[in-house]
Amino acid sequence: MSRAFNFSAGPATLPESVLQQAQAEMLDWHGVGASIVELSHRGPEFLQVAQEAEADLRTLMSIPQDYAVLFLQGGATTQQALIALNFAAPGQTVDYAVTGHWGKTALKQVKPYVDAKVVANGEAGGFRDIPAYGEWQLSKDAAYVHYTANETIHGVEFRDIPDTGDVPLVGDFSSSIVSEPLDVSKFGIIYAGAQKNLGPVGVSVLIVRRDLLERAGQPRAEILDYRAHVKGESMLNTPPTWNWYLAGLVFKWMIAQGGVSEFAQRNARKSALLYQTIDHSGGFYRNEVAVGARSRMNVPFFLKDEALDKPFLKEAEAAGLISLKGHRALGGMRASIYNAMPEEGVQALAAFMRDFAARHG
Repeated sequence: MSRAFNFSAGPATLPESVLQQAQAEMLDWHGVGASIVELSHRGPEFLQVAQEAEADLRTLMSIPQDYAVLFLQGGATTQQALIALNFAAPGQTVDYAVTGHWGKTALKQVKPYVDAKVVANGEAGGFRDIPAYGEWQLSKDAAYVHYTANETIHGVEFRDIPDTGDVPLVGDFSSSIVSEPLDVSKFGIIYAGAQKNLGPVGVSVLIVRRDLLERAGQPRAEILDYRAHVKGESMLNTPPTWNWYLAGLVFKWMIAQGGVSEFAQRNARKSALLYQTIDHSGGFYRNEVAVGARSRMNVPFFLKDEALDKPFLKEAEAAGLISLKGHRALGGMRASIYNAMPEEGVQALAAFMRDFAARHG
């Protein structure tokens, strides 16, 4: 079987060796006579998987011990609502920087619970850049400041960490977590859906500074209380064990490959090649994001003539390059090049793009 180079934005490509290991262990995990997905989440087998996954993620990200790590059901959008319930009082001010579709989504989730203030908004410019920090209208009494580190649809990425003073910073890193070193100590909360860089869809990771868990937050059921999940070691109820297990395999794969620093170098090379191909196409391809805000993970681009979109996608698929169609909100193309996308995949895409432009230019 020949696997295609899959440029899907999420669920996204997974390391082939991880899929092969999961396949080999599907019927019999480590000789116990059953799949890990069939075993109790409270049994010694899965507890080993869970403990190793947390330890490996802590190693990859250099997570300090004064931060708790949770593996939770659902996606990042669920966490967006829960963050307000857990860390802000009813009607308390929270600050949101909106730099794309997912920033708007995060804002939408909290409006029923808090006084959400938009302190920076890139929508007027079509979400093609990040508003200068000098223009941010931060609130001194905010419960926290939230931003989306990388926007998968608009292809905008923060290349540094916003300075919010004494107000805790909350970062949605769903599409850029473990893609380069990150100083966790500068954040109150980091959260991420797994289905870009960490593993399969269906599980999320939340990293929270433990002192923030002392906040009363808002009235909520125990299942919505992060403190209860920390106490229950992410097993307050039955967790998505298969998803958690696969994420753990991805972590081990990353460590074996050289860790986050190694992937940062690979990601820099991949994105540089793709942007170079676009910028040197003589206008056949274009990326409209400000150069300083270009994403390393998601590269949207447009052809000079929309009539060429369908032929481009059809020929790309025939060449083994799939999932390149842009999000419906923008159109055009989008290549998502997360950690598991090998450099060979981006090289193949760049070569195809040059050839297509030569034939249709």
